[in-house]
Amino acid sequence: MTSWVVETLGPDAVMVRFGEVITPALVPIIRAATDLLRETLGEGVRDLVPSYTTLMVSFDPLAHSVNEMTGRVNALLQTLDEQQLGDAGEQIEIPVWYDPVVGPDLKRVARYHQLSVDEVIARHCVVDYHVFAIGFAPGFAYLGETPEALATPRLDTPRAKVPVGSVALADRQTAVYPIATPGGWNLIGRTPMTMFDRSRPQLCPVATGDRVRFVPISRAEFLARGGRFEQGDVV
Repeated sequence: MTSWVVETLGPDAVMVRFGEVITPALVPIIRAATDLLRETLGEGVRDLVPSYTTLMVSFDPLAHSVNEMTGRVNALLQTLDEQQLGDAGEQIEIPVWYDPVVGPDLKRVARYHQLSVDEVIARHCVVDYHVFAIGFAPGFAYLGETPEALATPRLDTPRAKVPVGSVALADRQTAVYPIATPGGWNLIGRTPMTMFDRSRPQLCPVATGDRVRFVPISRAEFLARGGRFEQGDVV
């Protein structure tokens, strides 16, 4: 049975806490709760922000009081149909060219785990990852959990600029850099898929609660799908 606590964040927001431990089991619950509240709370709600163990509800304080919103959220969550939780979220495939040309840490990750490069790629692709949260940068989706055999510490010194589309590992999480930004994760490949586009109604192709599977592609396919090299790539 799902349990939660609704906390006040201020006059215009409440936080629903579903637990304190990050676990894939919470992902479909928080996704279903987000969908339910978005569909039923109606006008006056400004935003819903799901994360690892929480869901923030931001609202217009002129339309709703904190006590009113707390009561409505609690009442709606009691109607959550746990039999349908497995249907929450979409299944998304992200094509990746795994190669040291675009994944400069790929060989180092393999050495760290005493695996071959092909074994690293195979283990990274065998998992359906949950989208735990989106943050840090627009469209940056935190995906987990990677197999324990791929758990790799962050870089001691972050890069000043990580190329767009870089696929990376850090600890038990993996992600795609949607824009060029500093970053300290281990780069193992690159996707030609656009992960953030402000011109589209859906800015990011994945949402919290979705499931992601990485699919290996060749260099030729990477380029044919619009992938590109960046300054610094050793082509």
